[in-house]
Amino acid sequence: MTDGQWQAFCTFRDAYKEQCAAWNARYGESLRPLQKAAAQKDTPDYPLETAVVYNRAFNDVLPQDIIRYLVIGDNPGKDEQLAKNNRYLVGQSGKIAAGFFARNPAFATDFRKNVLILNKTPVHTAKTAHLRQLARNGGEDIQQLIRTSQIWTAEQTARLHTALCAAADERNPAPELWLVGYAELKGNGIFLPYRDVLRATCPAGAWQRVFVFQHFSMNRFLIDLKDFRAAHGNPPLPESVHALGARHRAEIFGD
Repeated sequence: MTDGQWQAFCTFRDAYKEQCAAWNARYGESLRPLQKAAAQKDTPDYPLETAVVYNRAFNDVLPQDIIRYLVIGDNPGKDEQLAKNNRYLVGQSGKIAAGFFARNPAFATDFRKNVLILNKTPVHTAKTAHLRQLARNGGEDIQQLIRTSQIWTAEQTARLHTALCAAADERNPAPELWLVGYAELKGNGIFLPYRDVLRATCPAGAWQRVFVFQHFSMNRFLIDLKDFRAAHGNPPLPESVHALGARHRAEIFGD
């Protein structure tokens, strides 16, 4: 990273770590029984260890690292919240994402080295759909947390992306932001606050480097990309990814 990029990342990392710790301290005891109850209906039992998850992989980022992408998932799941992990996209979805970049050298990206992985909220649920149950059953405080955590995270993510782009140079290019998992970004989706604040906070220059995709889970990203390429004569992969991501961005954000 350039000096400016490194400073922007450190500012974001420290603020994010502090905020996750504060949310854990304030809401953790209230969240855990709600998270367990939501999971009981359709999820095998698992050890619930972290209610609000900071991505500990941020602690491993070094000044000499080149950050090519910010990948934004939904929220931390079963594997991510385990105390031994506390890292984002380390389950099956993360393996699919890492495999995609490993198989396609045109992107010049190591998923665990050149990507900053974030979420739309750091509040854990076994499945993203369970966030609705937390909001419904947790009362006004938990509803406010789910909304506020999205707003805060979207603002901080947009500012980080903008700063990384502004401080880029020839060796450390402006990173792309990949918003993966868009089902809850439309209609009455749970992530509408994140969607609206990200768009409002991201300036025009950085916004052109924002792309929207289906989630890596259940190979939806790969299937969608394959279908898109087949329908358009199989253009080169990076070109296809940008075109597909821009199309979905227009669908979700209307621009």
